[in-house]
Formats: sequence, C-alpha cells, structure tokens
Amino acid sequence: MSKRLAAVVLGLAASLTSCIGPNKLANSVLSWNSTVTESKFANELIFLGLHFVPVYQIAYAADGLILNSIEFWGGENPVAKPAEFTPQADK
Repeated sequence: MSKRLAAVVLGLAASLTSCIGPNKLANSVLSWNSTVTESKFANELIFLGLHFVPVYQIAYAADGLILNSIEFWGGENPVAKPAEFTPQADK
C-alpha cells in the first residue's frame, strides 16, 4: 500500500511542477486551431478532436522534453515563428 501511495505522490509532484519555456510548438498548434475556421464552434470541435487524437499532448511533450531544452542549452528554439506571407499582386 505504501508503494502505491509513494507512486501516486511522486506522479502528482511531477505533474504539478511548472514547465519553464515558451512551448512554441504547442502554441503554434493552438494558434493554428484558433484560425482554422471563422466559426468558434467549429474551432472548438477541432480543438476537442485534437485532444482525442493526442496532438496537443505530443506537442507539449515534445516542447517539454526536447525543444525547450534545445532552446535553453543552445539559445534558439527550432520552432521559430514563420514570417508572415504577403501575396504579391500579379503584374
């Protein structure tokens, strides 16, 4: 019983700690999700769908385990915000 309690306490302690870093990948997914359609209801359904198919979970795990560490040690996050696309007028 005490081993189970220790495992639960350790699991809670690990899950309730703060994540230091910008989480650029997860924020990019969230930003994309908020602009997929003009309907906030459709965006919410897509948001929920991306939770059932673990897109957000994988993005947060990649940020927490890999990308934020790369940024911490290397100074630059590999997930850089792309430049805004501006279409050029036809000549």
